[in-house]
Amino acid sequence: MNNPNSQTKAWSVMSLTKMALITALYIVVTIFLAPFSFGAVQLRFSELFNYLPIFNKRYIGAVTLGVAISNFASPLGLVDVIIGSLSTFVVLCFSYYATKQLKSPIKKMMLTAMICSLSMFTVAGQLTYFYQLPFFYTWLTVGIGEVLSMSIGGILIYWINEKIDLTK
Repeated sequence: MNNPNSQTKAWSVMSLTKMALITALYIVVTIFLAPFSFGAVQLRFSELFNYLPIFNKRYIGAVTLGVAISNFASPLGLVDVIIGSLSTFVVLCFSYYATKQLKSPIKKMMLTAMICSLSMFTVAGQLTYFYQLPFFYTWLTVGIGEVLSMSIGGILIYWINEKIDLTK
C-alpha cells in the first residue's frame, strides 16, 4: 500500500540532503582556499553559491549556514561568524525577492551579482573597525573580489543549471 506521506517525506529528505551538500561545499571551498577567502583583498570563490537561492529559496539557509561555519576560520572569528552570516542571510533574502519576477536566469544572476557585490560594505565595515583600514577603499577591493568571484561562479552555476535543473 502506498503511504500518502511517503512523497512528502522523500522530498523533505532530498531537500535536506541538497541543503547539507551546499552547506558542506561552501565550507570546503572556503577553507580549502582560505588564503584567498579572508581579508581586505579576497576572492572567496565559494560565493558562487549565492546564486542558488534564485533557483530555490531553500538554499538561503544552506548558504547562510555555510558562511557561518566557514567564518570560524576568519581572523575576526566570532564577529565574522555573526555579522557575516547575518549579512549573508539578509542579502540572499533580498536577492531572492528582488529577482523573483525576472524570467531570465542571466538577468537574475546579474542582479544577484550586483546586490552581493554592493553588500560587501559589511565586510569593509568590519575590517575598518578592527584593522583601521580605509572604509571606501576596502569596500572597493572586497567588492571587486566579489564581482570576480561571482562572475566566475556565475558562468559555472549557469552551466550547471543547463545540465541540472537547480529549481528542483
